[in-house]
Amino acid sequence: MEEGGSKALGRAIGDARRARGMTQQDLCAAADLSYSTLAKIERGAIRTPSVFTVAAIAEATGTSVEALLGGKQLAQLSDERSYKVSKSGIQFVYFDINGVMVNFYHQAFSKIAIQTGASPEQVESISWRFNDQVCRGEMSVEQFNQELAKALGVSQIDWQHFYMSTVQPIEEAQACFEWAKEHYQVGLLSNIFPGFIEDMQTRGILPKLDNVTVVDSSRVGVIKPEIKIYDIATNRAGVPPESILFIDDSRTNLIAAERFGWRGLWFDDFRPAESANRIRTALEF
Repeated sequence: MEEGGSKALGRAIGDARRARGMTQQDLCAAADLSYSTLAKIERGAIRTPSVFTVAAIAEATGTSVEALLGGKQLAQLSDERSYKVSKSGIQFVYFDINGVMVNFYHQAFSKIAIQTGASPEQVESISWRFNDQVCRGEMSVEQFNQELAKALGVSQIDWQHFYMSTVQPIEEAQACFEWAKEHYQVGLLSNIFPGFIEDMQTRGILPKLDNVTVVDSSRVGVIKPEIKIYDIATNRAGVPPESILFIDDSRTNLIAAERFGWRGLWFDDFRPAESANRIRTALEF
């Protein structure tokens, strides 16, 4: 898409958003986009947003892709980049976050235990008691903090602080993610607390997610391994279920995805280099 076309698309999206009485934050939540991505698209800084991103915006604003792009521009956008199809028929790759893109956050339990005098096992047990509710967006992070602090007998806890200060990128997985993004349509599919993906991007813990489909459990209201989340993710991917490869560290989540028709690949975060090599092998084209 030419620069003028990208600016026209940005204006069209801004007009459609305002016509619905939506702020940029409203549209980000409805279309499951990061604020930085939407802001760049609206000002024309992203010349080739994915068709899937534009489709999500169109749905959220009650308009059509054609109305935002025009037939000629849609063809240009679709043909701008030629994605690969693997030898086994994979067209789209979803990566999990915790345990794949970043190492798991058990150290946060230990740090909270030291601060509160509880055992790490006690902190973890209490955290998991409320985890699913927060990941579904049924409980806010602030409410989670209050429940955790109450159960541990302290005045306050900032779980997000402990999480962000202990979680680290799994470099082998993130390098594989960037490689896959060069050749395939990619996405993130995660059980995650509200706002954590954006915070990790800001801190550089996660890579840039421009032209990446993000299925954030706290925004869609369902979690893995519930079947509905795979249905939502399939619709956003825009390809048949059998063309999707899902990379996760949980075998339970992988089994559910495979029952839905996806391909699954288990990621062992204790052997990230081996796991990354298996991903690349699965995506040979």
